[in-house]
Amino acid sequence: MLSAFLSAFRTPDLRKKLLFTVGIIAIYRLGATLPSPGVSYGNVQRCLDAMEGGSTGVLNLINLFSGGALLQLSVFALGIMPYITASIILQLLTVVIPRLEQLRKEGQAGQAKITQYTRYLTLGLGVLQASAFVALARSGQLFNNQCDQWPVIPEGTGIPDWLTLTVLVMTMTAGTGVVMWLGELITDRGVGNGMSVLIFTSIAARLPSEGWQIKQTQGWGKFFLVIALVLVVITAVTFIEQAQRRIPVQYAKRMIGRRMYGGTSTYIPLKVNQAGVIPVIFGSSLLYLPQLALQFFDQTNPGQTQAWIQNNLVDPTSPIYISVYFLLIIFFTYFYVSITFNPTEVADNMKKYGGFVPGIRPGKPTADYLDFILSRITLPGALYLAIISILPNFFFIWLDSEQYVNFPFGGTAVLIMVGVGLETVKQIESQLMQRNYEGFLR
Repeated sequence: MLSAFLSAFRTPDLRKKLLFTVGIIAIYRLGATLPSPGVSYGNVQRCLDAMEGGSTGVLNLINLFSGGALLQLSVFALGIMPYITASIILQLLTVVIPRLEQLRKEGQAGQAKITQYTRYLTLGLGVLQASAFVALARSGQLFNNQCDQWPVIPEGTGIPDWLTLTVLVMTMTAGTGVVMWLGELITDRGVGNGMSVLIFTSIAARLPSEGWQIKQTQGWGKFFLVIALVLVVITAVTFIEQAQRRIPVQYAKRMIGRRMYGGTSTYIPLKVNQAGVIPVIFGSSLLYLPQLALQFFDQTNPGQTQAWIQNNLVDPTSPIYISVYFLLIIFFTYFYVSITFNPTEVADNMKKYGGFVPGIRPGKPTADYLDFILSRITLPGALYLAIISILPNFFFIWLDSEQYVNFPFGGTAVLIMVGVGLETVKQIESQLMQRNYEGFLR
């Protein structure tokens, strides 16, 4: 593996891509620590020190994806989350809006148009999310109401409050646009998928601080035990992420003019984890709704309903919370796979180009066969996603604390880190193999 890295840096064009990617990552991390106008960073640090468990729910997920920039209220506070949300929305709308489905079938030109729509929607979501987070920060709810005596957005500075808030929202929205642009630069001129690389960078940036926090509060024994469990989980995730069911496809020979085409054999790779991390994001976002509903109750005199929601649907160590999270991920896995993989469309394309599965008639029998195989492998994929996602909840119970909610050894974080790492290594390896170098995975 080390020899492969040396070979990559000895290749001028690949070395240029790697150094360009590293440079963009450095700019991204600089923006994640760059102060936003109108924010008192002294008070922000005091609020963070006063917080015991960190933010929870979907705010924790966004803070993780931003590399901790959200709670710092920096220029890149929103991170890549608006782009992820916009991409998911466009992907879901493609199924129900004929115009978008037609664009998707038009190839590169149609995909470029969908990408443009995604950019516009990203900026719109950026304005909404920035406004929401600024309002939460001003009220103190972003910091678990620990900032009553330390306002992170001071008032009475001589500048109108509406102007300060407007500039802050515009700055965060512009930061989202810059992050989106940096990701596209990595995709076009660097190595790997740009958006995925930036998410990987954000999560990796949290590793040292979260790991050291466990060492300080729990001691060296549990620290090394957690590291060992991390390695076990990463190994298991790597194995599952690489697993796939290959359906053989044979193409019949055809005469076109004076040339013979077809007669080749290939396969359709169906991954065990066909849905990726989308079900985990959906489940986390949906479980944030009960926490959001608590804001409409009287906090000074909580009733039985409020107490039940707090103890069972907000507390991540609650058995009901864990069970609901587990079932939501399984449901969204089946739902997302059903809208992203269309067996009928795949079967029709195979029939159009003379392809068939050995032993299966083309057309509807092939579609039924693909649907049967997909339903069989989706169940273990859904169980795998659900088990990996609830691992942090059991660590909360084991460590007797909720402050390790951002530690990336389970759930969305480890899935993204392993997936992006494997994808990037494969891209570098493919370029090395073109030059007859040994790859990483030998």
